[in-house]
Amino acid sequence: MADVIEMKNFIHDIIDNDIETKKYGDKDILTRFPPEPNGYLHIGHAKSICLNFMTAQKYKGACNLRYDDTNPVKEDVEYINSIEEDVRWLGFEWKERLWASDYFDEMFDCAVTLIRKGKAYVCDCTPEEIRANRGTLTEPGRECSCRNRTVEENLELFEEMREGKYKDGEKVLRARIDMASPNINMRDPVIYRIAHATHHNTGDKWCIYPMYDFAHPIEDAIEGITHSICTLEFEDHRPLYDWVLREIGKWPTPPQQIEFARLNITNTVMSKRYLKALVDDGSVDGWDDPRMPTIAGIRRRGYTPEAVRDFCERIGVAKANSTVDVAQLEACVRDDLKLKVENRNVVENPIKVVITNYPEDLVEEMAIENNREVPEMGDRMVPFGRELWVDGDDFMEVPAKKYFRLFPGNEVRFKGAYFLTCNEVIKNEDGSVKELHCTYDPETRSGTEGANRKVKGTIHWVDAKTAVKIRIRNYDYLMLENQETCEMELNPDSLVESWGYAEPSLGDAKAGERFQFFRKGYYICDELSTDEEKVFNKIVGLKSSFKVKK
Repeated sequence: MADVIEMKNFIHDIIDNDIETKKYGDKDILTRFPPEPNGYLHIGHAKSICLNFMTAQKYKGACNLRYDDTNPVKEDVEYINSIEEDVRWLGFEWKERLWASDYFDEMFDCAVTLIRKGKAYVCDCTPEEIRANRGTLTEPGRECSCRNRTVEENLELFEEMREGKYKDGEKVLRARIDMASPNINMRDPVIYRIAHATHHNTGDKWCIYPMYDFAHPIEDAIEGITHSICTLEFEDHRPLYDWVLREIGKWPTPPQQIEFARLNITNTVMSKRYLKALVDDGSVDGWDDPRMPTIAGIRRRGYTPEAVRDFCERIGVAKANSTVDVAQLEACVRDDLKLKVENRNVVENPIKVVITNYPEDLVEEMAIENNREVPEMGDRMVPFGRELWVDGDDFMEVPAKKYFRLFPGNEVRFKGAYFLTCNEVIKNEDGSVKELHCTYDPETRSGTEGANRKVKGTIHWVDAKTAVKIRIRNYDYLMLENQETCEMELNPDSLVESWGYAEPSLGDAKAGERFQFFRKGYYICDELSTDEEKVFNKIVGLKSSFKVKK
């Protein structure tokens, strides 16, 4: 179970006051996370999940998982399964798993109650006519003739809608509120529409379905939710939320809706519709592509639930929308992994090194620390022989200024082993580097007195005879901002695949295991890995450009 959030925020201030004034008597605090099962959840939803579940934990209450399945056309069991996996991965367990559709009978009765009170009417207007009559921010709406129907006529028409007498879009049920309200959401909103579609839960029992703004407050009230926490775009809908519960009149102490700013992150799209389009057109390899901001994607990328919860706590809960630097999320991931994972030597764009004065048949086992920051992780033994692989970035035939790695005539430390001097560059016929001939100083083995003399460069290496060839997937941001249009665009270089050599222990890596590739970054063994080929996804680099603003 996730740790309880400690950071104070304005939502908790409201709840503290409600507890002090005994607004809900001795009732426990009850929240809910109400996703619509029409797509995979993304990092923005993670903030809502953490806020709702951690708030319930803070006050020793509970949180329900409730599916807003009021639209049968867009819902899918695949999405339901993914949502539950995401919530549990983040470290939470719901009190009850509920469905909005379980309340369809009661919602229908609530609609009938409104009709009997003269607070709802059946409307024949088309969607276009309803929009046109709604007015603007500066002009009031116009009442249609349907608004003057009698209670008896509305009850009869609504029952006929339920019985399937009318086609989709032919009629709707609207709340009768105020067509001149300054809040457009209160200008007789539609609360029921016709949809002849089979529902995953109720089958073909219903051909009319409640709209979200009508269903949501009723669901909260039926379940006994005390605080209905939602994102800021629902702030203008709160008067309708309160109106529905007040006019139905069944709940003496109805739930309280509280809005908070949704999560926006640089280089990240927070739209299930757009993300679905990327999946459908093949721009990404599914909802769990490691470049995707879906929870499934960042899980496969190698992010940890602890890091995501830490991120949600660090950014806090605000009343105004803002955008968070994606580097802050990456910093949380890095801070979590640096104390958890062991490092391994991996080289990309490998160049062979031959130690000409090293015995041909000698193989030594070098003790290399697993994690410098956590000595308790101990050392591992890594083979070292006459032929090695080094990273292509660690050699320059003509060194740049302040370049202290391998170049002709320079001596460097091979971490955990010896000091080596590059003596000769052997080339292929096309002029490319074939191998480097070096000599080693046998008095400089790591851990001995000879290794204490100073040398400016230190590089890592892999024994050529025992090295394991691996596939490496380095990721950049899926989206980049076009500097001219300020619009987000797909990054054509969001995935760069390469291969490299790794020390032999990575040949036994299991899917989901994380490692620090020394001097490279943090990587996770991907689910595509087989016994024959290991695939590693880059989680995050070692260095962060993010700094907390003071």
